[in-house]
Amino acid sequence: MVTAPNSKVLISEVGPRDGLQSIKSLMPTAARLRWISALAAAGLKEIEVGSFVSPKLLPQMADIRDVVTHALSIPGVRVAVLAPNLRGSHGAFEAGVHKVTLPVSVTNEHSMANIRKTTAEMVEEVRNIVALRDELFPRVQIEAGMSVAFGCTITGTVTDDETMRMCIAMAECGVNEIGLSDTSGYANPAQVRRLFRRLQSELGDKAGGAHFHNTRGQGLANVIAALDVGVTTIDSSQAGLGGCPYAPGGTGNIATEDLAFLLEAMGYDTGVDIERLSAARAILAEALPGEALYGHVHEAGLPKGFRYSDGRVPSAPQPEGFLLGVAQ
Repeated sequence: MVTAPNSKVLISEVGPRDGLQSIKSLMPTAARLRWISALAAAGLKEIEVGSFVSPKLLPQMADIRDVVTHALSIPGVRVAVLAPNLRGSHGAFEAGVHKVTLPVSVTNEHSMANIRKTTAEMVEEVRNIVALRDELFPRVQIEAGMSVAFGCTITGTVTDDETMRMCIAMAECGVNEIGLSDTSGYANPAQVRRLFRRLQSELGDKAGGAHFHNTRGQGLANVIAALDVGVTTIDSSQAGLGGCPYAPGGTGNIATEDLAFLLEAMGYDTGVDIERLSAARAILAEALPGEALYGHVHEAGLPKGFRYSDGRVPSAPQPEGFLLGVAQ
């Protein structure tokens, strides 16, 4: 396991996209902009701020251009978005984003349910998106986010060979990086180690990061497995907001607060201030009353004696513990 002090791990915050588009509530634009600013102030260096999709399909993303403009004004933040097709990608490129993630399903069934294209059609779409980028917007990075890479709610088991076939197809299309997503919460640590090792072996520097959902409570265990094999970018969502509509009962993404605590406690340098994440979470809670928010660290607080990887100590007083008469 790579646990050298100050080893850097990038937490890619996906809440403003994956979180908001997965709920029915509409977050007011002004609150959304404050939230993104607060996330950046907490030290998050990459934020997926939304999706370039039709507002008829996702009214939660109707303000995406205003959101991107605001995010681009924040120094030091890499602005990422999701785009499911050529039209959306073109809009994202023109808006000046730094990174576009394309949702590419491993299974045909999930691809049809999610973006209404077969996997073969999506390969051709990605090829056209990359060609457009290469011709007019060469500075924009393109990631293929491989949905249902570890298992699919619709079809069930997904083999490593199936996942790798689509990953190789994406590499041949010319994307910059290929990440693996546990969209349906099927992954286990052994599978994560095995599949990321193979991704790295076969695709080299195009092997990207990990996107885990906590549907069956395996999210942070899978993070440890990814770290074991050298993955250095992990997606998460503040308060665990979000999830896949095709994973019934899913509790959403890994909570950013919990992920940051795990990494910093292990000696990884994330650059994230967990206490400042609380300020960002307060904006989220106020703007989305009634939405379920998750996170163990938010509930329990930082443990007494906790220090960040760079030696910083939290500014707030540390709890004395939770001894209520019986210790186990």
